[in-house]
Amino acid sequence: MTNLSRLLVLGTSALALSACGADEIVSPGTGGNVTINVGGNGGTPTPMPTPTAMLVTPAAGCPTISDPVGLTDSGTISGPTGEYRVCTMPARFTASSTLPYIEGLLYRMNGRVDVGTDGGPAPDTSDGLDDTDVQLTIEPGVIVYASGSSFLNVNRGNTIQANGTADRPIIFTSRDNVQGLNTDSSSGQWGGVVLSGRAPVTDCIASGATPGSVNCERQVEGAAQPAIFGGATRDDSSGSMSYVQIRYSGFVLSGDSELQSLTTGGTGTGTELSHIMSFNSSDDGVEFFGGSVNLTNLIVVGAEDDSIDTDTGVKANLQYVIAIQRPGAGDTIIEADSDNAFNDSAPRQNTRISNATFVHQRADDQVVRIRGFADYSIANSVLVSNQGTACIRVDGQEELFRTTGPDESGPVAFDSFVLDCDTPFRDGSGATAADVETVFDSGSNNNSAFTNTLQNLFLNGTNEDAVVVFDVASWDSFFETPARIGAVFTENADWVNGWTCTSSTVTFDSSTSPCTSLPVYD
Repeated sequence: MTNLSRLLVLGTSALALSACGADEIVSPGTGGNVTINVGGNGGTPTPMPTPTAMLVTPAAGCPTISDPVGLTDSGTISGPTGEYRVCTMPARFTASSTLPYIEGLLYRMNGRVDVGTDGGPAPDTSDGLDDTDVQLTIEPGVIVYASGSSFLNVNRGNTIQANGTADRPIIFTSRDNVQGLNTDSSSGQWGGVVLSGRAPVTDCIASGATPGSVNCERQVEGAAQPAIFGGATRDDSSGSMSYVQIRYSGFVLSGDSELQSLTTGGTGTGTELSHIMSFNSSDDGVEFFGGSVNLTNLIVVGAEDDSIDTDTGVKANLQYVIAIQRPGAGDTIIEADSDNAFNDSAPRQNTRISNATFVHQRADDQVVRIRGFADYSIANSVLVSNQGTACIRVDGQEELFRTTGPDESGPVAFDSFVLDCDTPFRDGSGATAADVETVFDSGSNNNSAFTNTLQNLFLNGTNEDAVVVFDVASWDSFFETPARIGAVFTENADWVNGWTCTSSTVTFDSSTSPCTSLPVYD
C-alpha cells in the first residue's frame, strides 16, 4: 500500500511519521466526555509544514486526454510541499476523458468547467436535446484546484467517475491551499462540485409546470449562466464519487448565492456516493435539491452555514455521518426544507439518517431544524451541543403529526437518538417545544438527557455503546443494521482512516496530512 507522507520540521531535521489509524489515536486512556468549546487539537491551529527543501518537483508536461481542446500547460505553482506543473482543464469536456495521477502535477479549473452539454430533462430527444454522454474520470491521488467563481458542473446526460482510495483520495481544493496561505478557518475560496441530474424535483422554475414531472426543472443556486437540473427519471445516474475531499469551497457566484462543497440537483438512484469529506465550506457542507441521494460515510467539518441541507422534495438515505462544526462557526447541522407555497408539492422530502455523530460548537438558534412539511427520520445517532443552543426544532404540526397527504411518509421520527444539550427542544413557528418532546419521547430508546462519552469528538465511548440499536433495515434495503449507534464505534472504526485531513477542529487519523497542506505520496 502506498503510504501518505507528511513532513514535520524540527530545527533542520525532517522526521517521518509512522502510520497510525483511528483505533490507535483513540485508544482507551483517560476517557471522559467531549469538551466541545475546543477543537480536536486543543484549539491550536495545525502548523503548516515548512520543509527545508522542496518535496515535489514539477512534472515535465501535461498529459494528452481525449477531449479535443485538451489540457493547457499553465506553467508551475509553488507551495510548502513543492513545485507543481499546472494543467488547466477546458471550459467544457466534450469527449470522455481521464485525468491521470502524475507526480508533480495539479489540475486547475479556470472558471466554470462543464462535463458535457446539458441533455435536457429527458434521456431521449423528446425534449429536443441529445445526450453528449461525456464521462469525466479522475484517478486516485489527483488534486484539482480552483479559485474565485470556478466550479465543476456535471450536466444532465453526462457522468463523473471520481473514485479515490483510502490511501489516495481525490482532492478538490483552492489555489491558496496549494500555496500554503490557508489557516484552519479559511473558507469560500472557490465554488464547489455540482451534480445535475434528471430525477424529480419540486419548486419548478417554469410557471405552471407540474412538480415532479419532466417539465419541472430548477437552476443551480448561484450559477450566473444556466445550469439546469430536474426531470422524471428516478434511476438517473450522474456517475460515482468516493474517497473525495472538497476543501475551502463556497465562493459567492452571484448575488448572495454561493455553492457548497457538494451540490446534488435532481440526481437519481443510479448515482453512487460514499466517503465524501467537506472541509470549511463557507456555505453548506452538502446540499441536496430533489432527486434521490444514497450516501454512506459522509464527513462535514467546519461548514459555516448548515452541515446538511435538504430541499425541494429530495429522497435522501444517509448512513455513517459525522458533522462537526468549528468552535464559534456554523449555523444548523441539519436544515430540512423551507416553508413556501410548494410545501404540499410531490415529491415530498423524505430524509432518513442513521448512525450520525453531530457536534455543534456555537451559541445559536437550533442544531436541527425541520420544516416545509418535510418527512424526516433520525436513528442510531448522537447529538452534542453544550453552548446553550437548543438541539431540535420542528416548525409545524404538519411535520410532527401529519399522516396523510401527497407523497406522505408519516410524521418525523426519532429512534435510538441521544441528545447531550443544555436545551433539548425549542418552539417552532407552529409547534411548541413540548410538542417536539412528545414526539421524541414516543420513539424507541431515545434520551434527551444523555451524557456523552465521545472521544476526540467522534468515537463512541461507553455511554454511546450502551444505547440499544434501532433496526434501520426496516426503512430501506440501502441501510444495514449497525452494531452500535453513532458514526464511529469499535466494530466500525477504520472507515475514517487514511483519506481525511487533519485540522485544529478534529483529527480522524493522525497519519494524514493537514487540511492546510497537500498530501505528498511516496
